[in-house]
Amino acid sequence: MNSKRFVSPASVLRAGTAIVLIAALAACSTGADKPKPAELPANVPLLGVRQAWSLKIPQVRFPLQAQVSGDVLTVAASDGTVVAIDARTGQESGRASPGAPIEAGVGSDGSLSAVVTTSNELVALEGGKVLWKQQLTAETYTAPLVAGRRVFVQTADRTLSAYDGQSGRRLWSQTRTPDALVLRKGGVLLAVGDTLVSGIGGRLVGTNPANGASRWEAPIAAPRGTNDVERLVDLTGGASRVGDTVCARAYYASVGCVDTARGMLMWSKPAVSAEGVSGDDRFVFGTEADGKVIAWRRADGERAWVSEQLRYRTLSAPLAVGRSLIIGDNTGLVHFLSREDGTPLNRMATDGSAIAAAPVLAGNTVVVVTRNGGVYGFRPE
Repeated sequence: MNSKRFVSPASVLRAGTAIVLIAALAACSTGADKPKPAELPANVPLLGVRQAWSLKIPQVRFPLQAQVSGDVLTVAASDGTVVAIDARTGQESGRASPGAPIEAGVGSDGSLSAVVTTSNELVALEGGKVLWKQQLTAETYTAPLVAGRRVFVQTADRTLSAYDGQSGRRLWSQTRTPDALVLRKGGVLLAVGDTLVSGIGGRLVGTNPANGASRWEAPIAAPRGTNDVERLVDLTGGASRVGDTVCARAYYASVGCVDTARGMLMWSKPAVSAEGVSGDDRFVFGTEADGKVIAWRRADGERAWVSEQLRYRTLSAPLAVGRSLIIGDNTGLVHFLSREDGTPLNRMATDGSAIAAAPVLAGNTVVVVTRNGGVYGFRPE
């Protein structure tokens, strides 16, 4: 990528510090100079896949991370609509709204959900109603994490905070020195055992969820270059967790894995994309900006295979399920590739608009969401 687009004049103010926000170009690979994707060959279904159900929500214009808790899938639309879906049947089990458009969302444990609005309000929802609201210090692009009946949120000014899930009382807040530029894209925020793991700049950081105290830091990418734009290395969600190992991507810089039990970097390899990663106990999978799909060995980061079947297509982050690696593209197609070598197994169509979020697994159903608000449940057979 030769350039990055700035939002104007989106500044985040906190303690007198101005942070200029930089827009993530998932479409940075869709410029006029990008080669045209080759026509896909005829689909030969080597893996049986059927569409189990579909439903419609309003448009999704932000980087959505759908949330799964058991068989409950929670998704959100840009207008603020939050929908809980029973992934077994595709039926809605609940719908709510914070009463405003949302910027980051949604976090959910299947009962309590949380979103951040475009006016920087953290809003908790339960039982179809607003439970509480809290004004945040800055804009937020990473979906809140709901875990242990608490809500964790990380704002663009590098403030990490915890709130009581029922009352909305702020339990603690920790602020780090903000960077000059912040990526306008969802980052890394997840629970690993008794540690809250977040992405700050190019580092994975382990935090005590009880009080916000830092436990460890592990760099996946270090800032390089002569100006703030070139030095931007924010981690982008989602991450791949297997046991104590968490692997993540640094924006257009690298992919790496961290041993969270020791707080140590295991390996980091150059990689060029803005999308998150998936994986299993053997491999870490990622899609590159030029449409290549790569599998790195989880143990040491060496490449296991590279597939160019989807070259020059704009791809979502992947999902590893069973024998398949599942990837959405900007034409609404869902590709099922072999986890062993990346060869095509099947592909399914949606509504023709881009896939808005990495595919997720809810129960035995693979779910994708499109920009036009189509929610589709597929079942590999």
